Amino acid sequence: MRIKRRSFLKGLAGTGAGLTVAPLLSGTAEAREARAVQEEHIGMLYDATKCIGCKSCEVACKSANKLAPEIDPTGTFDAPRDLSINTFNIIKMYKGPEGTSYVKRQCMHCVDPNCVSGCPTSALNKEANGIVSYDKDACCGCRYCQMNCPYNIPKFEFNDWYGEIKKCELCRTTNLVTNGQPACTEACPAGAVVFGKVKDLLADAKSRIQKSPSLYLNHVYGEKDGGGTSVLYLSKVPFEKLGLPKLPEYSQAAVQEGIQHTLYKYLALPGVVYVILAGIAYKNRSGHKEE
Repeated sequence: MRIKRRSFLKGLAGTGAGLTVAPLLSGTAEAREARAVQEEHIGMLYDATKCIGCKSCEVACKSANKLAPEIDPTGTFDAPRDLSINTFNIIKMYKGPEGTSYVKRQCMHCVDPNCVSGCPTSALNKEANGIVSYDKDACCGCRYCQMNCPYNIPKFEFNDWYGEIKKCELCRTTNLVTNGQPACTEACPAGAVVFGKVKDLLADAKSRIQKSPSLYLNHVYGEKDGGGTSVLYLSKVPFEKLGLPKLPEYSQAAVQEGIQHTLYKYLALPGVVYVILAGIAYKNRSGHKEE
């Protein structure tokens, strides 16, 4: 008795679906405990109402990280249009019914990062000080971090045979060491972005809202969004219009890991697949005996 490949694949798919759904229905696949901001975590507070769009932070970032310019079509200016392997920090402009606003984009250094959770080789790590760091020697180039990041931050070096992931690391090996803060916060002439401990920055942000409620939305973006981030935002313009995604107040990483750990607990999934294959082999053997 031979089993057709289609039947075999259907059997595997059905079993896989059952394994995925069963733990969820039974309540055994639960999100792990959410990670919280620690006392030693450092980050940035960006106040969009103070930003003048001068892009001094962009220039300082490129200088500190030795990044190549992205020349515009005229061949005259360094004018990046978005984050890239040569642009870790960028100022964008929004114009709408609410008026004109700027927004600073860079790695959010999430409290419970999806990129760290999805990296199979631990090339991305959440450091004790809260920085999401990258180890090029551990990277296998799978780009799962790109797919997992809700902010579309990590960029892969496709033009290099041994491509690396590029993103903001808060100048952890450059300006943070030499000058005690990232290059972008040091360079800002308007005080639109400030550096410090995340807990202090959050208190500052809430104080600004309380003192000038008409100037800000009553929401500190990054306090709880996506489980929290070390880069916080204040704005009068809705954050979604500035390009910041609307996220639940929990980290997807915690949920994903809960499901994965349930499926692979005690090698359950590989074990069940083995049993299926053994059953197919037994049926084939029995069929040949009858023949």
